[in-house]
Amino acid sequence: MQVGDTKSWERTFTLDEVRLFAHLSGDKGAHHILPDEQGRVMVHGLLTATLPTKLGGDLNYIARSLNFDFLRPVYAGDTVRCIVTVTQLEQQAGRTHMTSIFTCFNQHGKRVLAGETQGVVRDLEPDEMCVPCD
Repeated sequence: MQVGDTKSWERTFTLDEVRLFAHLSGDKGAHHILPDEQGRVMVHGLLTATLPTKLGGDLNYIARSLNFDFLRPVYAGDTVRCIVTVTQLEQQAGRTHMTSIFTCFNQHGKRVLAGETQGVVRDLEPDEMCVPCD
């Protein structure tokens, strides 16, 4: 891992995922449950924010701070691509402190989410490593 490295991930949000997130989070705002005049249901901001957190999980990253700027709505059926860029690294005993920025774009190339995160990546012992869950 080096400053300037990027990782990306893309996913399409389904209506079933929005409904499940509403149940799990308790956020049942009408805009997340009822279609608007165009028949769209808005994806929760924090569900959209799972894109950069998924990429952090791939690095075994433990966030200490997360700053999200929700720039425009995402709707069920939208495909969102997130790009995370490492901006700072500082090695310390047993861990690496990391700062990164992220930007997420919808299928039309419009920015929907941006932000920054700071945290650590722990050095793992071989017996602590596991097979990814997917």
